[in-house]
Amino acid sequence: MGLLFSNTLRKLRIEKGLSQQELADKVYVTRSSVVRWETGIRLPDTAMISRLAKALGVDVHTLFFAVAQSDECPNVIMVDDRKLILSGGLPILEETLPYATVMGFTQPSEAIAYAKTNNVALAFLDIELRNTSGLELCRSLLEINPRTNVVYLTAYIEYAFDAWITGASGFMLKPITAEGVRAQLKHLRYPFWLGGEDG
Repeated sequence: MGLLFSNTLRKLRIEKGLSQQELADKVYVTRSSVVRWETGIRLPDTAMISRLAKALGVDVHTLFFAVAQSDECPNVIMVDDRKLILSGGLPILEETLPYATVMGFTQPSEAIAYAKTNNVALAFLDIELRNTSGLELCRSLLEINPRTNVVYLTAYIEYAFDAWITGASGFMLKPITAEGVRAQLKHLRYPFWLGGEDG
């Protein structure tokens, strides 16, 4: 994964006349982190992409676009045990993420099975599920892929604290709206290609 990003980063670093160690020093990481980025083993998170852009003197969108293009068509899932919520939410996700593959699940076990065979970039999870909690499902999804962005959906604001400590990217009160989804997309821990000219 991440071959376009790795090639772009290496090219920009060399053009800037920096060694891997010098770039690492500028963004406060170890040289091995830079090596992993340049070999495509790992992709940096949003905050690190901003640091790298500043260190390399390039527009941050250059690196975001490279990260985005390094991913395949992103997979986005929504998990809610009420079919009515899914039928209302899935069209909104398809509208706001036109380049993504959007799937809905009423059973957490089905979502986990899907995540094991598909790279899930973003998961919208109801917190109160019939047989388990969205918090537990989040932990399971992150065990499968630590780079999955998780946004919790709930009608109850009191869940906010518990939600944050699971490593989620965001928290939305129901009902899901296109405006709310777009706001969440700006704060993902691990950005991916959203489509459009800006990547």
